[in-house]
Amino acid sequence: MTQKLPDPNFASQVVIVTGAGKGLGRSYALHLAAHGAHVIVNNRWTNRSEPSSAQSVVNEIRAAGGSAIACFDPAEDPASGPAMVDLAIRTFGRLDGLIANAGVPEARSFKKHTVESFRAIFDINFMGTLHIVHAAWPVMMDQKYGRIVVSTSGAGLHANAGMAAYSSSKAALIGLIKALALEGAKNNVMANAIAPYAATPMTREYMTDPTMTDLLSPDKVAPVAGWLVSRQCTFSGQVVIAAGGLVRAAFAEESAAQRLAMGTAQAIKAAVSDDARYRFVDANAAFADLVSHCPTPEGRSPAK
Repeated sequence: MTQKLPDPNFASQVVIVTGAGKGLGRSYALHLAAHGAHVIVNNRWTNRSEPSSAQSVVNEIRAAGGSAIACFDPAEDPASGPAMVDLAIRTFGRLDGLIANAGVPEARSFKKHTVESFRAIFDINFMGTLHIVHAAWPVMMDQKYGRIVVSTSGAGLHANAGMAAYSSSKAALIGLIKALALEGAKNNVMANAIAPYAATPMTREYMTDPTMTDLLSPDKVAPVAGWLVSRQCTFSGQVVIAAGGLVRAAFAEESAAQRLAMGTAQAIKAAVSDDARYRFVDANAAFADLVSHCPTPEGRSPAK
């Protein structure tokens, strides 16, 4: 029987969670605070005549004896990232982790998009993440420690009809964390992505079965996000899918190389249908492997 490891202890650590006013972000913030973290709870405050969702989460944390402070900056504002990092350091003296969770959904066919409406989705889901990651990065690199988790999606991995902007923005985040994982490794800065499935205000309208809603509680994803942003996490550049008390990993893979000498169409079809799959540590490794299979000039078929 596999020994169960203890939950991460975040005592004295400081973690920023964006999009933390409700849904998954709220569960992440509550989980981290319950395990000792000082949490910066970020969520935009659109209607100032109503209570702030971020402040409500902070109040929950404090009522339970935890430590948190609210931040109301919208993620797509370029100034939001530096502002959140500054708030963390001014208030708690440091920054150890970041869960970039803020995002918006989409239900619009590509034909009905304008470039501006497409960009609006991308500005929040990708650029909103980039702003805070870019601000936190030099702090973590300089102190030679940091944990970053970005929120991608099954749509970013596999796409969905009517979600071209959402799928693109979430797929771009996977490329970002894979590049940052390579850069951050030497300074113990780990960057990973979580692809959660959960019943949240964003998804609940599609989940009419109460059993499914209970099964896909955000609270069942929170321990996964918490572990990824903890000191216990020592891998980087990975995509972890989480839902209903389960996890699995997603990978970018390539087929075996097929020679065009067999005929272009045949070679392409053979590559697409090939069951063999290979993983590479970075783009250079993938390129080097492909080139190693290129036929030599002597071995090429003579031109017809």
